[in-house]
Amino acid sequence: MLSILAAGSVFFPGLFLLSKQCLKSIPALRWSERDAVIVSARLVSSVQAVMATSAGYIIASSCEDIIEDQHWLTCTYIMFAVPYFVYDIYAMFMCYWYKLQVKGHEDVSATPKHMTSALTSYLRREFLMVLHHVVMVTVCFPVSVFWRQGKGDYFQGIMFMAELSTPSVCLGKILIQYKKQHTLLHKVNGALMLITFFICRVLLFPYLYYVYGRYASIPFYKVPLAVPWHCNLGAGLLMAPQLYWFFLICRGALRLFTGSSRSQRPHTSTSAAKERQADGHAPPQPSNGYSGRPSEPELANH
Repeated sequence: MLSILAAGSVFFPGLFLLSKQCLKSIPALRWSERDAVIVSARLVSSVQAVMATSAGYIIASSCEDIIEDQHWLTCTYIMFAVPYFVYDIYAMFMCYWYKLQVKGHEDVSATPKHMTSALTSYLRREFLMVLHHVVMVTVCFPVSVFWRQGKGDYFQGIMFMAELSTPSVCLGKILIQYKKQHTLLHKVNGALMLITFFICRVLLFPYLYYVYGRYASIPFYKVPLAVPWHCNLGAGLLMAPQLYWFFLICRGALRLFTGSSRSQRPHTSTSAAKERQADGHAPPQPSNGYSGRPSEPELANH
């Protein structure tokens, strides 16, 4: 177990550092530290998502009995992926830190005072995403590895495949970061993100209840009454943030495909907004990509 945890602890931060260094040192690129950090963080998230989805498919497709069948990859990948959530909290903060430095806060330095202020602002702005990651490590990890006692690997595999939506979320973040909201790529990616997020995250728990109902030969609407209360509680707590993020994605998609209010403003209004941003009055976009500001065309995630 410890060797697998150690492997994950080396792999994800190591991939981040390797990607950042390559983006900065390859002659054809020579990206800045800020750009390299932001893109590398998205790259690592996408790699983890592909690995989780692949593991989930292998596990789910190999389990004929959805309760009793086991697959060695289930607990192995859980232990390997746990360090990712710890690393990602740091990576999201680094993205937030560099956005502060370019959006009217160029005077921000790495002094303890400024770092503490930025960390407080980051935790306040990204509270839900950070809480999600903390719960994954402190609650979901021990429950999935120890409390299940080897039962329900099929359900765990299906939950791994929820990560299928992450690569399109990460691409959406990058496109928004580099002002590519009005490109065809962003629109296609936005539609793909909307579909995959709805199928893989919103419909996830209803599907799991449906599958268990078929397994136990009980109607779908009776499944919540048949399973233990803590299963219903856990499903509800995990599904709640997904519904909130899906709402934000839908709101961003509506603005994207109907014409955002920003693109319809007079030129003078746009110029004034740019001046306010230059003066340092525009707060940075959330590092998770889900902006709560109504003026942001947020179509982006973790």
